[in-house]
Amino acid sequence: MNGIIRKILCSPVIKNLYTATSTTGIASNQLRTLWNDSRRIQITPITSTKLFKHPSVSCNFGYCRHSHTKAEKELVEFLAEEIIAEKNAQKLKTIPTQLDGFKVSLDGADVNLEKKQDNETIRISFNINHTVDSDSEPDVEMTSDTPDIGDMKSKPSFTVDIVRENQTLGFTCSFNNEPGASGANESYNDIFGIDEITLYTGEHSDKVYAVAGEIIDGYLYDLLMNYLEEKGISNEFAEKLIDLSTSYEHTAYVSLLEGLSKFTSRK
Repeated sequence: MNGIIRKILCSPVIKNLYTATSTTGIASNQLRTLWNDSRRIQITPITSTKLFKHPSVSCNFGYCRHSHTKAEKELVEFLAEEIIAEKNAQKLKTIPTQLDGFKVSLDGADVNLEKKQDNETIRISFNINHTVDSDSEPDVEMTSDTPDIGDMKSKPSFTVDIVRENQTLGFTCSFNNEPGASGANESYNDIFGIDEITLYTGEHSDKVYAVAGEIIDGYLYDLLMNYLEEKGISNEFAEKLIDLSTSYEHTAYVSLLEGLSKFTSRK
């Protein structure tokens, strides 16, 4: 079999055909089959006196790989500068493990806080995705030539579950764009409001009834806000929650940039 293939490959017809295809760049399926067969049976292949290489392909010792494209190189260069700038802008280099008595645990984009007091467990949960407040208007200083654009903050909706034995009183809350939200009295300067209230036994499901905070009695709403404050979920705590979410969201963003840089630069 080796002798037959060697004779075929060394025949003038095949030599001329290979030279022609190398010069014109036109591939021949029949010739490629013979060429691959010769490599598998360890026959030294015929080489043309003139070979063309695509500018995006580099070959060393028979191994070829595509080099990075122009767009990839520009992206990697930009990301290198952006990562440095974002790291310099980070206010917190590490995420705290405790917040006002709540134990902080992180799982991807999910953040959970939990503390136990007396005969109940209080859990706060939120997700940092799409939480950065980028719609706020910049504050313009009349005495300054340049406006103060302020800091971008992560203000996630969050749930508060107060668990006693097998019963859970649940609140869904969100940060207010202006004082007074849902059923809140506008005279209060609450930075967050109650969007929904529910009470259930065992596991939560879609069958569990929930009521919107904006339709309940205003006085009841204020009492529930006072109840949350006694449990530690006050305006001051909510400010710290924003700082925690902002720091973690920024850390996740830097990690994404670093991952994107590695993904783009790797071949």
